[in-house]
Amino acid sequence: MVASVLVVGGTHGNECNAPWLLQQWGPSFAALQRPRLKVQTALGNPRALQCCRRYIDRDLNRSFRGDLLQAQPSPADQWEVQRARELVQSFGPQGTKPCQVVIDLHSTTAAMGNSLVVYGRRPADLALAAACQERLGLPIYQHEHDPDQTGFMAEAWPCGLVLEVGPVPQGVISPVICQQTQLGLETLLDLLDEASQGHLQLRSPLRVHRHSGSLDLPRDSSGQPTSCLHPARLKSDWTPLKPGAPLFQQGDGTVIPFSGEPDQVTVFSNEAAYQEKHIATSLARRVSIPCDPSWSRALSDLLQGVDH
Repeated sequence: MVASVLVVGGTHGNECNAPWLLQQWGPSFAALQRPRLKVQTALGNPRALQCCRRYIDRDLNRSFRGDLLQAQPSPADQWEVQRARELVQSFGPQGTKPCQVVIDLHSTTAAMGNSLVVYGRRPADLALAAACQERLGLPIYQHEHDPDQTGFMAEAWPCGLVLEVGPVPQGVISPVICQQTQLGLETLLDLLDEASQGHLQLRSPLRVHRHSGSLDLPRDSSGQPTSCLHPARLKSDWTPLKPGAPLFQQGDGTVIPFSGEPDQVTVFSNEAAYQEKHIATSLARRVSIPCDPSWSRALSDLLQGVDH
């Protein structure tokens, strides 16, 4: 069996580096193909990409909720809900061109470098993330248990994760970002090819930064921000935020310190797209997880079409 992998670029229409790469690779995507993988590609949100907007009606990467996908279609449905259904109907496990794995390519304006994002604790996801971390050393953000943030694309496939590359402004194509995106994607595909043969070996513990919450800017009674993130935080993602450390700064220079729990780091600090969500930065706790042999077996079985 040749396993199928879906590579998506442009889930957000103002993140243009991955779509540009898909265009450069050409219709055969020869650079992506692997001996035991069939790689398919898709533009996530072509309408938003055309407008260089994150989305048209709603965030596509929050539109893969089961209730939205399974609801009776209506002409009044928001564009991104329609698009989520189209992608699942075409490339989902039961789709017309079924894929077992999705790799969702993103970029960020936050100065957090390159990372992987996994959702929850599915064994196949953890296997792929752990193997990539061993190969490239990327930090991993594990997002779970946040009722305000659900419906992610990666969760609609049996295995899926996000490759997040930055920092880069919205709407800007950067050769460095493109190179780093291609390196990360090629590594993930190499690892999936190994896993499809049952050769994936996980040796090191998986180090994740597990989502613990998000912080908004301080606001006045009218909802306007009264502070911005402190300069010390803007380039300090993945590093500890200790109680009493500078967190926000008012216009007159007054510093507001962090008053939360210890042993947390920040991620996605000052991400431009999260301003509308009232998220100035997200918090996470570092966790080291021994790799379970069942993870790599789960990924190999998925790619080999083994039912459980």
